[in-house]
Amino acid sequence: MTRSVLLGSASPRRRLLLEQAGWGVEQVAPAIDDGRIHLETDSPPQIVEALAWFKAAQIGPPCHPHVACVAADTVCVVDGEILGKPRDREHAARMIGSMVGRRHQTITGVCVRDRAGGRLLFSDVASVEIGDLSPETLDRYLDSGEWNGKAGGYNLIDRVEDGWPLACVDDPTTVMGLPIRRLIPILDRMDRGHRSEGRR
Repeated sequence: MTRSVLLGSASPRRRLLLEQAGWGVEQVAPAIDDGRIHLETDSPPQIVEALAWFKAAQIGPPCHPHVACVAADTVCVVDGEILGKPRDREHAARMIGSMVGRRHQTITGVCVRDRAGGRLLFSDVASVEIGDLSPETLDRYLDSGEWNGKAGGYNLIDRVEDGWPLACVDDPTTVMGLPIRRLIPILDRMDRGHRSEGRR
């Protein structure tokens, strides 16, 4: 039987990451606009973990057949400045321009809730380096509108497939919005716990 989670996100990329890891997914978009929330902290991990918790609280806790409820939030950080989702084309151009030719951090916070309402919060960090982009390449991308809804204005795999000079250190799925290397062992433990309780 396929194990499943309740995913507090409308992101097709996050859904695909879970499905590729062997999990069934039910998606519910939380009624929260993270772009309009301002948190009184300059700590990117605290921000993404708090936003992940707010999203998870909107949709959980999960019930059978879901093992857990999962929600996440992602930001990029350049010189201590936190970059979320761009507001418009000009904003996306500034964001991406600030990252070209150098390294930046991408941080994803995750909240996992179990059926009893317990929660686990963590964040994961990956470094990404964007090489030189020609003005024509950047303009074509900005005109496409694909930056919309993406932290830092880009998606790692899509940009790699499009030929952008990108190099990622650590877990690339962290940059894609869900740190699978850390998340899946957590879900596996929760699943084993549910199965053990079912045998009692």
